Amino acid sequence: MKDVKIETITQAFLDYCGEDTDPRTMFVLKKMVEHLHAFAIETQLSHSEWMRGLEFMYQAGEISTPERNEFVLASDVTGLSSLVDMIGSQHEGTSSSVLGPFHVTGAPEIPVGGDLKNDNDGATVVIEGLVRSTENIPIEGAVIELWQTATNGLYSNQDPVQPDYNLRCSMTVGKDGRYAITTVKPAPYKIPDDGPVGDLLRATGRNAWRPSHLHFIIQAPGYRSLVTEVFSSDDPYLNTDAVFGVRDDLVMDYQECRNLEELPDDLSIGRDVTVPFYKVDFDFVLVPE
Repeated sequence: MKDVKIETITQAFLDYCGEDTDPRTMFVLKKMVEHLHAFAIETQLSHSEWMRGLEFMYQAGEISTPERNEFVLASDVTGLSSLVDMIGSQHEGTSSSVLGPFHVTGAPEIPVGGDLKNDNDGATVVIEGLVRSTENIPIEGAVIELWQTATNGLYSNQDPVQPDYNLRCSMTVGKDGRYAITTVKPAPYKIPDDGPVGDLLRATGRNAWRPSHLHFIIQAPGYRSLVTEVFSSDDPYLNTDAVFGVRDDLVMDYQECRNLEELPDDLSIGRDVTVPFYKVDFDFVLVPE
């Protein structure tokens, strides 16, 4: 039997692992346990603190459902989700950001210039731009998915009043790589804070708010898929996003307009927009696989 001490327990754990362990699994597990043990030693972790950590995980499991994963939420609010995103997107293309829990597959296809606003409250927002390569070449056939909150801060799968797939769509761009959509400005919203993650936020004096944003997934053959969010430059929560999703290149300006002649010609709603309306220009840059 090993004479396990504070100084030897980490190596003892590693020695217990079999030689046929997958190398990547072994590397990740080794680093995780090394840091975990070092954390306990550095902080001189007490039994009560250790138990509180276990209770946090137990409570996270109790409140989690297929629609709400408290462990993912904990990863989000500690910055781990965004850190993994940033590690995986160290390239010249548009930054990635967190997927979030409200993505729904099967959103209806609409043409370039299609309308998402429909009967939703709020001023009309016209969003357009290009999907292009790092060489500034338009990417024909790129497929865009977009989803967002309504003006009440809720997604369609949170709000029984909203119709299915409200403010959700997919779109395939043409040879020019251009996309265009009419919609409404999404609202900021609070992440769920009625569970252990909410307790963590309150214990550290943090807010639970996310700034206004649009979610995008963009895919094209031969290019890395992009999962990202685009944020409003005037949002009050831009610098305190509860899940650390904001990046400098993912901030866009909503330009107020009153001249209908400034509208694109290919909008499915034509000139039937609220005045004032808002315009957003934003390009997405994909990198080769």
